Amino acid sequence: MTLSNTASLRIFLRACSITALASLALITGCATRAPGGSAPVEDRGTMQRAPASSPVATAPTATPIGSPAAGSTTAVKPLPGAENAGKPGYYTIRPGDTLIRIGLESGQSWRDIARWNGIDNPNVIEVGQVVRIIPPGTAAVAAAPLPSPAPAPASDGVVTRPVTSPSSVTATSLPAPGTRTAATPSVTPLPAPAASAPLPPASSPSDEDIGWIWPVTGGAGNVIATFDEVKNKGVGIGGKLGDSILAAGDGRVVYAGAGLRGYGNLIILKHNNTYLTAYAHNQTLLVKEDQTVRKGQKIAEMGNSDADRTKLHFEIRRQGKPVDPLRFLPAR
Repeated sequence: MTLSNTASLRIFLRACSITALASLALITGCATRAPGGSAPVEDRGTMQRAPASSPVATAPTATPIGSPAAGSTTAVKPLPGAENAGKPGYYTIRPGDTLIRIGLESGQSWRDIARWNGIDNPNVIEVGQVVRIIPPGTAAVAAAPLPSPAPAPASDGVVTRPVTSPSSVTATSLPAPGTRTAATPSVTPLPAPAASAPLPPASSPSDEDIGWIWPVTGGAGNVIATFDEVKNKGVGIGGKLGDSILAAGDGRVVYAGAGLRGYGNLIILKHNNTYLTAYAHNQTLLVKEDQTVRKGQKIAEMGNSDADRTKLHFEIRRQGKPVDPLRFLPAR
């Protein structure tokens, strides 16, 4: 073999060696591929972009310090006087209450109650509101025992005085205790509270010594409904339409109107710090609030406003509690 042939053989063998190495590398690479022919995929946790039509959650806004947390109930402002709930001399307003009724039940003028509690609009009170029902600076005391009925005088000494400026009050239908209910028209809003006039001098130093007289001529002979503390908080006195209604004692008018459910055209007199009287179902009212009246003075005319018949519903309230008028009025 010549020299040139030897060189050519070496070149050929080297080329075969390179080809063999390349084939071995190819076989090794194929052996490391994943089943199915795809290379292994490294999951780097990349987030896919949401479609443009999908809702996008926004980050929660930071809540300022002191603000209620998300989903919590906002604190409710306490009602006026709530700190006095349950204390003697205070009353918690219930559904259906009015200042007039609260005054009647507590033996006070509704105007005084409004003034003591800073109530500018007496038509706006809230259930749960607590109001003072005794004068500021006055301690609440338990009611004293009822006095024994006074002996009947020889005569009632009734003197009817003309009223200088009588005024007529439109009746409103409000069911009286123990009577059927008529249709109820709207009630005239109460006037703004004003300072009350002082009570007239009592006929006796004792609050118990009123010297009661019958509010209707004819007295006990006309009683058509007797006292019941639950169903009928006074007595019913019959008569004719337009009969005179008389003040049963000296006092001051603390209410005259038709805003108290159950009484029709009503007058409430305050005689002293112990006693009130109420005169309901009148046809005409002849006195005004804060007016001073004397025993036997004509204050109204009998009617049937919000009642099943013509009559006077008459109440005596002792420290706001209804008592049987027949225990106080002179016997006939």
